[in-house]
Amino acid sequence: MARINSNQPYLKVKDHSVSGEEFELIQNSEYGFLETTPQPFSEKLPEYYKSEDYISHTDSKRNLFEKAYHLVRQISLKKKLNLINAFSADDKNLLDVGCGTGDFLQTAKENNWTVSGIEPNDKARDIANKKTNNAVFKTDELLKFKEHHFDVITLWHVLEHLPNLEEQLSIFKKLLKPNGTLIIAVPNYKSYDAKHYKQFWAAYDVPRHLWHFDKSSVSKLVSKQAMEVVKIKPMLFDAFYVSLLSEKYKTGKMNMLKGFWIGVLSNLKSLHTKEASSLIYVVKNR
Repeated sequence: MARINSNQPYLKVKDHSVSGEEFELIQNSEYGFLETTPQPFSEKLPEYYKSEDYISHTDSKRNLFEKAYHLVRQISLKKKLNLINAFSADDKNLLDVGCGTGDFLQTAKENNWTVSGIEPNDKARDIANKKTNNAVFKTDELLKFKEHHFDVITLWHVLEHLPNLEEQLSIFKKLLKPNGTLIIAVPNYKSYDAKHYKQFWAAYDVPRHLWHFDKSSVSKLVSKQAMEVVKIKPMLFDAFYVSLLSEKYKTGKMNMLKGFWIGVLSNLKSLHTKEASSLIYVVKNR
């Protein structure tokens, strides 16, 4: 993939949660997203996920922050279910890629979806399998599914973690039914909270996030696979979560009131700009 002047990075960002290492964000000239540089080799990448604070891989509720996260997650699960129900077919086959501890799959299964999941983290996958009757598999088992099998494929804050973007999207397209729906949720580096916190913006989360998207880059990516973004929806809760964590990275303290206020500002400004902290892209297979 070609890049805009790789000698002048968009931003230098530190890995605040695990390694303390510094990375550069370079803008990709073909698609417009930002690339984390250097990207860790695939065999080393799992080391950057080894943290007790990596909340999507656990069901822990050790403190107020984690309890609030799980409360919000329950609300979000209902919204996610309503979204996929809008695209359900007779078979109601769902694949959730990067399903974490399986809460979304469990919710869908309880609402008559036939569910499958992909989760690379062993601990999270074991938890998810207990909730889904062993419907969650390792990453290298993705290709075991039949082509044109799924009505809906979801990636909730997952695409930014995946290497070989074009190859991955090509696989998802093959797994979708001809009129199937791909739902992608990713952080938006053009949001107000991203611009406010700059190098401390928690949603950069380098090097676990290999790519950093805006609306045009997602549309360009999927169009290369003969798919189309038909709707974009905001994830309003993300502005609060990301801003609280960004405050911690910036000041060393959670600063609940300040983080909450920046989240409010980001959501209010997004009503006009349509640039929310995170965005859900509803993509249709052509």
